[in-house]
Amino acid sequence: MTETTPDSLIPYDEIVQDALRGVVKSVLQRIIADGALPGAHHFYIAFRTRAPGVDIPRHLMERYPDEMTIVIQNRYWDLMVDDVGFGIGLSFNQVPSSLYVPFAALTGFVDPAVNFALQFATQGDDAPPPEPEPEPPSEDEPGSNVVTLDRFRRK
Repeated sequence: MTETTPDSLIPYDEIVQDALRGVVKSVLQRIIADGALPGAHHFYIAFRTRAPGVDIPRHLMERYPDEMTIVIQNRYWDLMVDDVGFGIGLSFNQVPSSLYVPFAALTGFVDPAVNFALQFATQGDDAPPPEPEPEPPSEDEPGSNVVTLDRFRRK
Protein backbone atom coordinates (compact mmCIF):
# COMPACT_ATOMS: atom_id res chain seq x y z
CA MET A 1 0.00 0.00 0.00
CA THR A 2 1.47 3.34 -1.01
CA GLU A 3 0.78 6.44 1.00
CA THR A 4 -0.05 9.54 -0.96
CA THR A 5 -1.28 12.88 0.25
CA PRO A 6 -4.94 13.27 -0.73
CA ASP A 7 -6.13 16.35 -2.57
CA SER A 8 -7.38 18.88 -0.07
CA LEU A 9 -11.01 19.81 -0.10
CA ILE A 10 -10.06 22.96 1.80
CA PRO A 11 -8.51 25.70 -0.39
CA TYR A 12 -5.59 26.46 1.92
CA ASP A 13 -3.63 28.45 -0.67
CA GLU A 14 -6.58 30.78 -1.25
CA ILE A 15 -7.17 31.18 2.48
CA VAL A 16 -3.51 32.09 3.06
CA GLN A 17 -3.55 34.59 0.16
CA ASP A 18 -6.71 36.22 1.55
CA ALA A 19 -5.10 36.45 4.99
CA LEU A 20 -1.97 38.08 3.54
CA ARG A 21 -4.10 40.58 1.61
CA GLY A 22 -5.78 41.29 4.96
CA VAL A 23 -2.39 42.54 6.20
CA VAL A 24 -2.47 45.26 3.53
CA LYS A 25 -6.05 46.12 4.48
CA SER A 26 -5.11 46.42 8.17
CA VAL A 27 -2.07 48.57 7.42
CA LEU A 28 -4.09 50.97 5.26
CA GLN A 29 -6.85 51.16 7.88
CA ARG A 30 -4.22 52.03 10.47
CA ILE A 31 -2.87 54.83 8.26
CA ILE A 32 -6.39 56.22 7.95
CA ALA A 33 -6.93 56.01 11.72
CA ASP A 34 -3.58 57.68 12.47
CA GLY A 35 -4.11 60.34 9.81
CA ALA A 36 -0.67 59.87 8.21
CA LEU A 37 2.13 57.46 7.56
CA PRO A 38 4.30 57.09 10.66
CA GLY A 39 8.03 57.85 10.51
CA ALA A 40 9.76 56.84 7.30
CA HIS A 41 7.15 54.25 6.31
CA HIS A 42 5.97 54.33 2.71
CA PHE A 43 4.48 51.69 0.46
CA TYR A 44 4.83 50.30 -3.03
CA ILE A 45 1.63 48.52 -3.99
CA ALA A 46 1.54 46.51 -7.23
CA PHE A 47 -1.70 45.33 -8.79
CA ARG A 48 -3.16 43.90 -11.97
CA THR A 49 -4.79 46.76 -13.83
CA ARG A 50 -7.29 44.55 -15.70
CA ALA A 51 -8.45 42.60 -12.65
CA PRO A 52 -12.19 42.74 -11.96
CA GLY A 53 -13.18 45.82 -9.98
CA VAL A 54 -10.04 47.87 -10.66
CA ASP A 55 -11.03 51.45 -11.48
CA ILE A 56 -8.22 53.65 -12.80
CA PRO A 57 -8.21 56.46 -15.38
CA ARG A 58 -7.98 55.45 -19.03
CA HIS A 59 -4.57 57.10 -19.53
CA LEU A 60 -3.13 54.92 -16.76
CA MET A 61 -4.75 51.80 -18.19
CA GLU A 62 -3.19 52.58 -21.56
CA ARG A 63 0.23 53.15 -20.01
CA TYR A 64 0.02 50.12 -17.69
CA PRO A 65 -2.14 47.55 -19.51
CA ASP A 66 -1.24 44.61 -17.26
CA GLU A 67 0.23 45.73 -13.95
CA MET A 68 1.25 48.93 -12.24
CA THR A 69 2.87 49.92 -8.97
CA ILE A 70 1.77 52.94 -6.98
CA VAL A 71 3.71 54.67 -4.23
CA ILE A 72 1.98 55.87 -1.11
CA GLN A 73 4.34 58.28 0.58
CA ASN A 74 4.01 62.05 0.74
CA ARG A 75 1.25 63.14 -1.60
CA TYR A 76 -1.95 61.20 -1.53
CA TRP A 77 -5.52 62.02 -0.54
CA ASP A 78 -8.93 60.45 0.03
CA LEU A 79 -7.48 57.14 1.21
CA MET A 80 -10.39 54.83 2.03
CA VAL A 81 -10.68 51.13 2.71
CA ASP A 82 -13.70 48.86 2.48
CA ASP A 83 -14.15 45.10 2.64
CA VAL A 84 -13.26 44.63 -1.03
CA GLY A 85 -10.42 47.08 -1.67
CA PHE A 86 -9.09 50.58 -1.25
CA GLY A 87 -9.45 53.93 -2.97
CA ILE A 88 -6.84 56.65 -3.12
CA GLY A 89 -6.06 59.90 -4.88
CA LEU A 90 -2.59 60.23 -6.43
CA SER A 91 -0.91 62.48 -8.98
CA PHE A 92 0.65 61.07 -12.14
CA ASN A 93 2.72 63.64 -14.10
CA GLN A 94 0.96 66.47 -12.24
CA VAL A 95 -2.48 65.03 -13.13
CA PRO A 96 -4.62 64.18 -10.09
CA SER A 97 -6.25 60.77 -10.38
CA SER A 98 -8.57 58.62 -8.30
CA LEU A 99 -7.98 54.89 -8.16
CA TYR A 100 -9.89 51.98 -6.68
CA VAL A 101 -8.05 48.68 -6.27
CA PRO A 102 -9.66 45.49 -4.97
CA PHE A 103 -7.42 43.52 -2.62
CA ALA A 104 -7.85 40.51 -4.93
CA ALA A 105 -5.98 42.46 -7.66
CA LEU A 106 -2.84 42.94 -5.54
CA THR A 107 0.38 41.30 -6.68
CA GLY A 108 2.79 42.91 -4.23
CA PHE A 109 3.18 45.13 -1.19
CA VAL A 110 6.49 46.57 0.00
CA ASP A 111 7.41 48.88 2.88
CA PRO A 112 11.09 49.59 2.14
CA ALA A 113 11.50 51.58 5.36
CA VAL A 114 11.47 48.32 7.33
CA ASN A 115 12.38 45.85 4.59
CA PHE A 116 8.91 44.25 4.62
CA ALA A 117 7.44 42.68 1.48
CA LEU A 118 4.54 40.48 0.48
CA GLN A 119 4.06 38.89 -2.91
CA PHE A 120 0.64 37.58 -3.86
CA ALA A 121 -0.27 34.75 -6.18
CA THR A 122 -2.38 35.92 -9.07
CA GLN A 123 -5.77 34.39 -9.63
CA GLY A 124 -7.40 33.49 -12.92
CA ASP A 125 -6.11 32.61 -16.37
CA ASP A 126 -2.94 34.69 -16.12
CA ALA A 127 -1.73 32.84 -13.02
CA PRO A 128 1.69 31.23 -13.30
CA PRO A 129 1.79 27.45 -13.22
CA PRO A 130 1.87 26.08 -9.70
CA GLU A 131 5.27 25.22 -8.32
CA PRO A 132 5.89 21.53 -7.72
CA GLU A 133 5.13 20.46 -4.19
CA PRO A 134 8.00 18.95 -2.21
CA GLU A 135 7.78 15.34 -1.16
CA PRO A 136 6.03 15.11 2.22
CA PRO A 137 8.38 14.05 5.02
CA SER A 138 7.91 10.67 6.60
CA GLU A 139 6.07 10.59 9.90
CA ASP A 140 9.24 9.80 11.85
CA GLU A 141 11.22 12.65 10.26
CA PRO A 142 11.68 15.60 12.65
CA GLY A 143 9.90 18.77 11.60
CA SER A 144 7.23 16.93 9.65
CA ASN A 145 4.62 19.45 10.82
CA VAL A 146 6.54 22.53 9.62
CA VAL A 147 4.90 24.65 6.91
CA THR A 148 7.08 26.81 4.67
CA LEU A 149 5.96 29.97 2.91
CA ASP A 150 8.99 30.15 0.59
CA ARG A 151 6.89 30.07 -2.55
CA PHE A 152 5.20 33.31 -1.47
CA ARG A 153 8.40 35.22 -0.70
CA ARG A 154 9.79 37.79 -3.09
CA LYS A 155 12.69 36.31 -5.04
